[in-house]
Amino acid sequence: MKKADIKNLSAGEIQAQLADVKAQYSKMKLAHKISPLENPIQIKDLRKTIARLNTELTNKQ
Repeated sequence: MKKADIKNLSAGEIQAQLADVKAQYSKMKLAHKISPLENPIQIKDLRKTIARLNTELTNKQ
């Protein structure tokens, strides 16, 4: 998710998106431990998305 897309969301939408991305991150991390993912860079991208969402949520509050 791009920074420009996140700026257009409201605080409630950011929190909902954050919960979804965190759940997706934990599932992907567990799947990678069981059997290696084809593209492990996706884990890094999700971690960065979580950071972007947290930053924007802090700015809005």
